[in-house]
Amino acid sequence: MPVAELNPHSQTGNHESAEIVVSVRGLTKVFKDFWNRPKARAVDNVDFEVRRGEVFGLLGPNGSGKSTTVKLLLGLLNPTRGHIEVFGHSPRHVQTKSRIGYLPEESYLYRYLNSRETLDFFGNLFQLSKGERENRAGQLLEMVGLSQVHTRAVGEFSKGMQRRIGLAQALINDPDLVILDEPTSGLDPIGCREMKDLILALSRRGKTVILSSHLLADVEDVCDRVVILYGGKVQAMGTLKELLSEPDTLRITTPVLPRETLTRVLELIRHDVAADTVRVDNPTQNLESYFLEVVQKARRAAAETSGAISGARVAAYLRAGAEERPPAEKILERLALPQTAQPATAPKPAPPAAAPAVDANKLEALTKAAAPAPAKPAAAPEPKPADLSKADEKLSSLLGKPE
Repeated sequence: MPVAELNPHSQTGNHESAEIVVSVRGLTKVFKDFWNRPKARAVDNVDFEVRRGEVFGLLGPNGSGKSTTVKLLLGLLNPTRGHIEVFGHSPRHVQTKSRIGYLPEESYLYRYLNSRETLDFFGNLFQLSKGERENRAGQLLEMVGLSQVHTRAVGEFSKGMQRRIGLAQALINDPDLVILDEPTSGLDPIGCREMKDLILALSRRGKTVILSSHLLADVEDVCDRVVILYGGKVQAMGTLKELLSEPDTLRITTPVLPRETLTRVLELIRHDVAADTVRVDNPTQNLESYFLEVVQKARRAAAETSGAISGARVAAYLRAGAEERPPAEKILERLALPQTAQPATAPKPAPPAAAPAVDANKLEALTKAAAPAPAKPAAAPEPKPADLSKADEKLSSLLGKPE
């Protein structure tokens, strides 16, 4: 199935009337040297808006200002000039930060923690309860395909596996705005497809996604609108349909026609246009679709592999009907549900306390307090359970003596 059919942008909904999540006006960032002299103008008078439920792409070559723009949106840098609002507040607003999930270009993780410990750490930063952290961690690890290796330290992970756990930590707080910087970097084709399906699932749930990537095919599959930066300035912005359509060219796609019919059609067309402007060829699908199709055929033939198999879920929901939602979307919906209180269970009766061991040496010393202590008393043997009554009698007689 061609990927274009999986994401018809005209059917993702009209976002023009939706709530504005990110508003950027006249954004400028100038980096200065030690002597406060301007060194580089990374972002130059940039304007754009991102609305709720939209997948917005930040595109441009290296050094065009994409990463700087992302850091300004996160409040990690202060703008030189301009205005930024995220959910109607400054990016440095603490409550606003709790509604944002961020996957940086490089995954900065504590290498000696395993996957569950990593998610527990980040969940604790958002003050999630222990039960909620454990519940979300299990679901997210299943979603990103790491549930089988959750006890391995993340420092042992490959780059693709680190991207997966990085995505899980970006979603641990169920954010309303997700910012992804090169999310498919290091992922295999199946992982890339899973990532893109997850982005679409987030958008369907009303989440807003800002995506920065150099892989234009990935952007084309998932983004509603894009902005193209160069030299820190906006060079183009709009929906993919607006930017990519060629209004002066028409394409007609038909099943294979008999040669006589095709000849008649071409003769009619050549009455109005020059013969060298008409091209007849077979349509092609993109390489990703072909790759996934080959992998699915191999799986159906029960071919064995020692590689990743987490993408088995992806193929199933690539062909899912409208009534069946992708597993990624179902897991995200479960994450958003409030945690119900578990029924209280009757506490188990505590086991009877063991009788304290009696030190016969001390008892013997108490009963012989009036007698002179020997230079080196012999160690008394450990008391047996049968001797406890005798020890009690000696203690009672001692306490009952008049002073």
